[in-house]
Amino acid sequence: MDYVSDELISAQWDRVKARLRDEFGEAAFKSWLQPLTLAEVRDGQVRICVPTRFLRDWVVTHYGERIRALWSKEDDSVVGIEVLVLPTVAAKSAAAVPTAAVVARPAIAAAAPCEPSNVNDEIGAPLDPRYTFENFVVGKPNEFAYAAARRVAETDTVAFNPLFLYGGVGLGKTHLMHAVAWHIRERSPNRSVIYLSAEKFMYRFVRALRYQDTMAFKEQFRSVDVLMIDDVQFIGGKDSTQEEFFHTFNSLVDQGRQIIISADKSPSDLQGMEERLRSRLGCGLVADLHATTYELRLGILGSKSEQMGVDVPQKVSEFLAHKITSNVRELEGALNRVVAHAQLVGRDITLESTQEVLHDLLRANDRRITIEEIQKRVAEHFNIRIADMHSARRARQVARPRQVAMYLSKQLTSRSLPEIGRKFGGRDHTTVMHAVKKVEELRASDQSFAEDVELLRRMLES
Repeated sequence: MDYVSDELISAQWDRVKARLRDEFGEAAFKSWLQPLTLAEVRDGQVRICVPTRFLRDWVVTHYGERIRALWSKEDDSVVGIEVLVLPTVAAKSAAAVPTAAVVARPAIAAAAPCEPSNVNDEIGAPLDPRYTFENFVVGKPNEFAYAAARRVAETDTVAFNPLFLYGGVGLGKTHLMHAVAWHIRERSPNRSVIYLSAEKFMYRFVRALRYQDTMAFKEQFRSVDVLMIDDVQFIGGKDSTQEEFFHTFNSLVDQGRQIIISADKSPSDLQGMEERLRSRLGCGLVADLHATTYELRLGILGSKSEQMGVDVPQKVSEFLAHKITSNVRELEGALNRVVAHAQLVGRDITLESTQEVLHDLLRANDRRITIEEIQKRVAEHFNIRIADMHSARRARQVARPRQVAMYLSKQLTSRSLPEIGRKFGGRDHTTVMHAVKKVEELRASDQSFAEDVELLRRMLES
């Protein structure tokens, strides 16, 4: 291609990226689309490079068709998009590929050299080098909080004061706070940052009172550029600590310094907090992190597996994403156990070994399986309506899942064939018998189908 062609193609790529940013939002764009690097456009094919297999699969699945459509509007000769894995582009990408959120645990001493010099570790807590924006998987449940955190980290002026992040355990609040600190360290090494838990703030205040050194305490906390307090709910009911925190808060706000707070509830729902403090905490931007969705959990597992350098079968990832729904920490803890077991005993990772290793986690979900539950789970898996389980439709895309649900109802419940038939739109018991026989035949002849049925059975049983 000559120089003019290169310039034209580059302009087209810029316009396509701009449209993608507008359509999918800043958070999704930075996590999944910004790492894309244009390789070439030739013979109607646009070739794009990404740093990892996981990112390639995600982009192809979620954005590939839209990229093709947008580029076809720029150049109607473009008929296809090819996404290639080229690890060397990672260093050139404006943002590194997102990987899974990691299990929150104290940073070990060996990590100390990685910690930023602008974070006051004498009074703050150490930062975990794994908790960066690049290592945070973004999805609908957390994209607003992620975008707000990035905005705060990327500007030297106060964007929102305070930025208040809230959500349940293990959803990423601490990860985002560490990520902000790391990003500020890279952008503005001269800015001072303190990150610590509310409990540590309380401990240091009480110690300052005991040793009559409150002036030094005030000076330390009121002279920073960015103050981050994690799990602020723990100072609920601690009147003297709340009083000092309130004055520290006001002093920093008056000086135009940034404050970032996290909690398990929104400011208005915090128990044991003075009304004036709740009002202060809610006067900036409040961003919540919702419970993870199945798609986000699957993305986290895929990214974490790649980060660990382990090939986890898709069926195992789907099983874990369906079964471990409480929070990211537990999800990743489950994956770590499965991988460690496989490596230590020298066995492949399978559905059977996964269920065996995680029996204690899965036991909490033990319950009597109902036909209604089987119908719901099978309908979700095959992407049909639950109503189709009862309908008279005979199209294969509906009839086959219905047969699978009948088969599982026979295998997993104590209901008789006539009872099962009645639950499927009043069908005769011979219809159920035919369904069971058909599914057994397909399991024997179709490996992929057999894996689907086995996955459904294990998700329902455990």
